[in-house]
Amino acid sequence: MRYFLELSVNGAVAGSLYALAALSFVVVYKATRVMNFALGEFVMFATGIVAAGLHAFGLALVPALAFGGAGMFAVAAGFNRFVVRHLIGRPVIGMIMITIGFGAVLRAVAAFLFSGVPRDIELPLPRGTVDAGGVLVSPNELVAAAIALALVAAVGWLFARTRFGIALRCVADDNQAALAMGIDVRGAFTLVWGLAGVIAVAAGVLWTYITGGGFNMVLVGLKVFPIVIIGGLDSIAGVLVGAMLIGWIEALAAGYLDPIIGGGFSHVTSYLLLVAMLMVRPWGLFGREAIDRP
Repeated sequence: MRYFLELSVNGAVAGSLYALAALSFVVVYKATRVMNFALGEFVMFATGIVAAGLHAFGLALVPALAFGGAGMFAVAAGFNRFVVRHLIGRPVIGMIMITIGFGAVLRAVAAFLFSGVPRDIELPLPRGTVDAGGVLVSPNELVAAAIALALVAAVGWLFARTRFGIALRCVADDNQAALAMGIDVRGAFTLVWGLAGVIAVAAGVLWTYITGGGFNMVLVGLKVFPIVIIGGLDSIAGVLVGAMLIGWIEALAAGYLDPIIGGGFSHVTSYLLLVAMLMVRPWGLFGREAIDRP
């Protein structure tokens, strides 16, 4: 039972970080209906900017985070302004391919700009483990998970309770109606892409602090796609539930199945769950079923 609880705690921590990374994908899709397949590269590039601020420019933690947030806001908003905006109304496959291509560009640029820059990012959180009722937990991981969940809740509140969030939802439902109501659609798209970049900074920093980061951060994007599809592509609540579910299942699979079947099986459990979800409820747990009427 103790081992099960420890695995469950680890799964909850991983799920919290997954949720924050997936949130960067969902806010873009929720407001613009664009699927950003460069999400993993966003997270990797964001951590590179923060690490460069810390180690190359000698900034303190808070200025380095601000530097990373401003840099990723500019990268994401610039991508929207100079690329995505010109593809609106084009076939979906074109938008998918352009985000994949942009991801490749970010990988190449990161290899050039951040070569030789250490990727470690330290946060002022307690290290070590404590015994909580017979279960060993890491306070730093729990605090990082709490920060991630707080950020997810804050963005959910932004979309649900503020005029800005309501405007973004209106833009996603009908661009023409939003324009008729006086909403600056182009400005809204710029802000939401910039917000996605800032969220990528937070996700990347927390993930790097817990796992070590590096260029393998790109693989975080591969974890996100099952989460957002299982939860529902435009549902922030679905992101949280899907991320927690996948984090928990991966942790249990790593603890119980990997020693028997072989290392690495836990990494495919999210995709097995995704296949099962697509067969039963293809629009996800909290997604909206698309109804086509003749």
